[in-house]
Amino acid sequence: MAVTPRASNGARAPRVTVFVPVYDRERYVGDAIESVLAQTYSDFELLLVDDGSTDRSVEVMRAYADPRIRIVENGVNLGIPRTRNRGLELARGEYIALLDSDDRMLPRRLERQVAFLDQHADFAQVGAWCRMMDEGGRPLRRIKRQPVSAEDCRVQLLFRCCLSNRTILGRTALLLELGYRNDYPRCQDYDLHVRLSEQHSMGNLPRVLVLGRIHEGQITVQTSELGDARKRAIVAGQLERLGVEFEAQDLDPHLTLSRMRKLQFTPDAEYLDWAEDWLVRIGEANRRTGRYDERVLQRALGEKWLRACWAARGADLGRGSWNRTLRSPLRGAVGASLCRHLSTSIRRALPAGLP
Repeated sequence: MAVTPRASNGARAPRVTVFVPVYDRERYVGDAIESVLAQTYSDFELLLVDDGSTDRSVEVMRAYADPRIRIVENGVNLGIPRTRNRGLELARGEYIALLDSDDRMLPRRLERQVAFLDQHADFAQVGAWCRMMDEGGRPLRRIKRQPVSAEDCRVQLLFRCCLSNRTILGRTALLLELGYRNDYPRCQDYDLHVRLSEQHSMGNLPRVLVLGRIHEGQITVQTSELGDARKRAIVAGQLERLGVEFEAQDLDPHLTLSRMRKLQFTPDAEYLDWAEDWLVRIGEANRRTGRYDERVLQRALGEKWLRACWAARGADLGRGSWNRTLRSPLRGAVGASLCRHLSTSIRRALPAGLP
């Protein structure tokens, strides 16, 4: 028989804890709070954990009198992993919804994600797509579309973090069991996703449920080198478990496969040589170990190779990059990737109500 969670005072605990860690966000945290209070799903508590802010963040939080709000102060700055772990420990909800203090939920986020986890007991967590907004809160055209299915997410984690932490609704007990590692001041979410994926399913809802703010004060902007170091460590562990032999110098070009546009990177012939050999080796390792769904991995490898060749068209290769695409041992994987993208494009173009 299911046991209803209870608060420390004996009252019934909320179904969902919305957890927002806060550090020097007086300009934005009010917007985040108001977006949570405007949810269509009402069985939640809003847990705000201040990590030693030096501005008026706590004062802004205390201005809201809603009884669903709990404010906890660390007193000193503990850093992101420890503060996130404290949020997991303090959460009273069966589910925990994550939101950054400079972001905004759309009104039906909790409703849609709670319904999904209620219907998918094998999923540890579910994310969603995220639309970016500028510093003033105006939505931009840029949308972070993440893979949807559990199989696609697990494969993509080998290359990049494919779940946006600001969009996650997870099962509190499972996230608390693994927790965030304190030696990951950056990319602690990516590391946790990978460790969760070893035993559980996770995916993303194919709709925008969160607006993510872009501004100069973001920790991702201020600590990019540290983030890259942690990403290399996370990827290296996955490659070792897959059985791929690699050198340290393979890790940066591996990460580049998923962010050529962001880095404005134009591959040359040497990079294409490396990428083709590297992706073939990943496929061969998987055929030996069976770690990933073969069909899904081949699609991903084909996509990475196709994007690399496409990005190389601006280099002094003429038609050489396309000739390499067609002659490559990865051409079958490219075909599978193109078929998948064509099918997805057709589905998006169909009028509402058609299958």
